[in-house]
Formats: sequence, C-alpha cells, structure tokens
Amino acid sequence: MKINLNSFLKSLMAVLMSLLLIMSVCFGAGAIAESTADSAQLDYDGEFVTVLFTHDLHSNFLPVPNEDGGEDGGYARLMTVINKQREKYPDAILVDGGDFSMGSLFQTCFKTDALELRLMGKMGYDVTTLGNHEFDYLPEGLASMLRNAVDSGDKLPQIVDANYLPPEKGQEGYNEEIVNAFDYYGVKKYTIIERGGVYFVVFGITGLDSNDCAPNSGMILEDAAEVSQQVVDEARAECKALYGKEPVVVCLSHSGTSDGKGEDYDLANKVDGIDLIVSAHTHTTLQNAIEVNGTAIVSAGNYGKYLGVAHLSVDSDTPELVGYELIPVDENVEEDMEISQLVQEYKDKVNETYLAPYGFTYDEVILSNSYKFHTVKEVKDKQHESTLGNLFSDAYKAAAEKALSENVDVALTATGVIRGTIPAGEVTVSDVFNAASLGVGTEGELIRVYLTGRDLKNVFEVDASVQPLMKNAQLFVSGARYSFNTNRMIFNKIMESCLVDNEGNVIEIEDDKLYSVVTGMYAGQMLGSVKEKSFGLLTVVARDEEGNPIEIKDFGNYVIRDEKGNTVKEWYAIASYLDEMINDEMDKRYAETDGRKLVYSSVSPSMMLRNANVFTYVALALILILLFVLVLVIVLITRKIKKKKSSKTK
Repeated sequence: MKINLNSFLKSLMAVLMSLLLIMSVCFGAGAIAESTADSAQLDYDGEFVTVLFTHDLHSNFLPVPNEDGGEDGGYARLMTVINKQREKYPDAILVDGGDFSMGSLFQTCFKTDALELRLMGKMGYDVTTLGNHEFDYLPEGLASMLRNAVDSGDKLPQIVDANYLPPEKGQEGYNEEIVNAFDYYGVKKYTIIERGGVYFVVFGITGLDSNDCAPNSGMILEDAAEVSQQVVDEARAECKALYGKEPVVVCLSHSGTSDGKGEDYDLANKVDGIDLIVSAHTHTTLQNAIEVNGTAIVSAGNYGKYLGVAHLSVDSDTPELVGYELIPVDENVEEDMEISQLVQEYKDKVNETYLAPYGFTYDEVILSNSYKFHTVKEVKDKQHESTLGNLFSDAYKAAAEKALSENVDVALTATGVIRGTIPAGEVTVSDVFNAASLGVGTEGELIRVYLTGRDLKNVFEVDASVQPLMKNAQLFVSGARYSFNTNRMIFNKIMESCLVDNEGNVIEIEDDKLYSVVTGMYAGQMLGSVKEKSFGLLTVVARDEEGNPIEIKDFGNYVIRDEKGNTVKEWYAIASYLDEMINDEMDKRYAETDGRKLVYSSVSPSMMLRNANVFTYVALALILILLFVLVLVIVLITRKIKKKKSSKTK
C-alpha cells in the first residue's frame, strides 16, 4: 500500500496534539497569561464617572486579623474610606457583587433581622446582587430575610438578579414563598441610576460555579452570556428612549476570575456593550483591571479588605476605564463612629438571641494557642496535609461520637467550607465561628451517612485528582490514612488507603462493606456532585444504615443531634472540642501534621504503578501506541531518504 508521507505526518501531528491536550488535562495545565490594563491613580482631564465597589463581604462587620499582625476590613473603617471617596467624587455610585452574608456570627440573624442588607443600606450602597451564600438557609431562609429587611423600614440597596430566578408558577420547583419575597423586596433584572446627569445601568449575573456551590437554591440558572446581552440591549434602548442618553453599563457578576481568565473573562468576550464587570465569587484581588472586548473587569478581594474604585470616561461614545485602584481598609483607617455603634448593637443581639443557649459569648476566650495553623489560602493552593484540616475533622468525629454514643469510621471536611484559621494566642468563640461559619443553618449541621468501601476510596481519589481542577475539593480526614502521587494518571493517583481507629489500629478498607462517615451538610452535598465533576468516572453515593441510596434533598433527615435533640453544628463541634482541651491550651498534637495524608511527586516505577487501575493502563497503552507511531514515522522517513539518495546515484 502506498503511503502519502505528507498526509501521514499531518495526521500524526493531529494525534500528537490531541494526546498532549489529554495529558495536560490529566497531569496539570500551565498558567494562562493575563491581559491587563495598568492600575493607576486617576490622571484624566476629560469627563468621567466613578464606581465604588466591594464583594464577598461575608458578614464581616468587624475587622479580621491578617498575617502581618494588623487587621483588614471592618464596616466602620470601610465607611470612612467610602466617605472620603464620596468627598472627592460626589456623583459616585456604590455597588456590591454579592455574598454579602455568611461568614461571621452576625449571619445568625440573617433570616430574622437582615442585618447585612440593613447595614449596607445605612452605608449608602445603591445596588447589590445575590451570591451563592445568600441561599445557604435555602429559599425559605432568603425569603424570610428579604421580607424582614423591607419590614424594618430601613433604607436598603436595590437587588439586581438577571439570570438566577425562582421558577414561575407552573414550572417544576415553583416556590410561592420565594417568588412573593422577590416581588415584596422589588428584586429586578437591572436598575437605572442617574448621577450628575450620567445614567448607569446595573444588572446582576450568577455563574456556573456559583450555582454549583448552591445546590439547594431552588433557582433556575439561565445562560449568563445570552441573558446579559438581552439585558444590555434592552436597558440601553430604554435609557436612550427615556432620557436620550447612552448609559454606563455595570455588571455585578457572581461568577469570578482566575489566573486572568475565568467565567467573567468569557462573559466579557461574548457580550457586547458591558463597560464594567465587578467580578465576585472567587475572592480574587485584581491590582490591575483585565480588559477584553471593550469591557474592564475589576475585583477587590474579600471581607472588605479593599474598597475598589473604578473611573470610566463619558466624553466619548464608548466609556473606557481611565483610572482604577484598590484602597486598603486596615488598622490605619479610623472607624466611623455611627457604624461602629450599630455593629456593637448587633453584637449584643447575637449574644442574646444566638449564643446564650450554647453557653458562649461573642468575645469569650476558649483557650490559648501556641501553634501556627495554616491559612485558608495555604490549604487551597497546595495539595498537602493540614494541621487546621486535621483539627476540624477530629473535632467533627469527636462531636459526632459524643452525640451518637457510638464510634464513627471517618469524619471529613473540605477547603470549600473552611473560611478562616485558628489564630495564635487567645482563641475566641468568634474566631472559631469565623473559621467554620458555614456550620449554621440547614446548610451546615453535621450529618452521618454511610459509604461503601469502594466509594470511600473514591472520596480519597477526589482529594488527589479533582483538587487540581477544583481547589475547594481538597479534603481533610479523621479516622483514615492515605497516600497519593501527583504524577500518576488522573483518577488513579491514590497509592494506598486504610482506616485508623481511635486506638490507632490500622484497618483494611473492604470494597463492599458500609462505613459510617460524618461531614458537614455543605461538604456532603458537594460530594454528591462528584460524578458530574469527574466526568462520570468517579461516584460517591451516600447511603443509609441499610445501604439504600440517599438523595441530596433528603440529607436533612441525617443531621446529627445531641442528647437534648439539638442539631450539632460545625462551629460548635470545633468550639466544644477546643473547650475540652487540658489546661485551656491547644493540644500539642496539632503542632505539626501526623501523616494521615501523604503527598508525593515521584516518577519512580514503583510509585507510578502501585495499585494501578484501568485509567493508568489506558494511559500506558496510549504511550505505547505513541512510541510505536513515532518509530514507524522514523522508519518511513529513513526509507524515503535512502530511496532519494539511491535514485540520485543511479
């Protein structure tokens, strides 16, 4: 058979590129370059408008300690910074990108008092949108919050939400309570604001990952790009018809950016006419704005550490970013006394209405800690065992065993629900709550379910294989030990795993046996999505004691309760565990890790092939095929060269 060498080589290159793409997904992808516009103080002589912005405040009314020994954030200090910017730019608008709730003890008044929205209204926020954590108390909790916010009579920010709305009557999942609450509050797809003769269109968008992080929101997620284009076109036409002017279009997107790209980068690329995207959800801090398709993407980090300031020109047909800065909110900023007094009143309310039944107070010192625990960033950025994760998972296991009066096999937590760290020095109740603040409400109690040994091993594989693709999936366990090699084939990175009982005995995991597993409600719901996140290659099925599968919507039936019938919450499990430590000092076992998770990056044959499964064998087969093809190409090229030389000598 005659072979066309050129065609063959083109086909070979296509195969090689496909294989390289597969291998990059399997073994890790490189960084993506970021397109940025220089961050700078305003230096523009033309006409401009100013947008002040925050996002991911997470109920952090009070400052939080930072690694440098100082403090970040705090609404009273944020108010001072906002006021200074308003003095300079009196026609500025103030907006927020969502997740304004869930992150401190103040969130415990979310449903009943709507402290977050009311405080934002007091601070003069014009507009906000809903993040995934606004649904942590389920649609009914959000509905209660919206109603109580309106009934307070306080000034409130407008809520905009264009593509994440409750099902309408007649649609599956229709919830009359949340539909009526949206109407009662006046939630809109977009709003038009006039300042100094300039009109702003502000609308809200929810992203795919944000939706994944709110599995029980009850909302319908519509395509962000399609809806955004519709809203931009409609709002621009309305503004021009009513006021005869083109508006500045601002999108509050709870989608996020990562490594200079991400969902908001894609949104800007697909949609024409957005001038500014305030990018929330990923807690990204962009010191330089990203510019794509005429849209500037900005992000100011989380917890109110910065106030974002964006200036856009309005003396041409198309607004452009002409100035951008992030202003630090730290211990060097004086507190606004009015907001400070309000926050103190809210703290008193938390003590009275929430903490008193637990026997704790907001600033109560639980113990003294002599050790440095990992930060949230550290537990997310690198696959490794964490003293912080060990402490939390051990606390869950101890609390569950005490409440159930029986041993459980494994307890686990995930980086996605760890919101802070345990500080050195005196550790207060609020410190613990801030670190595990998702442990409140229906989303956060501890649950006990059962997994087969096979699915339990898959849980460990999630930590090993999925975490590089999804940082929040890194897991920390109590009652088990496992090791993995980051250089192995995806979905076959685990080398060994076993259980370790309370006496330190090592127990082999049997594939078909049921094991009791304790985790938080939120992390449990995320494990239910493992099959989707692993492209259907891994499954983790929660079961009851008899081995019957449990649907995620029924997890509430498996919440752990103590002897008084009270639900065991994550933060309370940790606080109680710390409160029982000897001499009110942190147990020295948490001074360092103990080897329950061992992470290797080796290319030795024994560590690459130990307990290999079908994924590794398929990869090996592809490599062998590739080598065979390369050898064949070399042979064919060599023959052709020899043939040409031979024909020339004749």
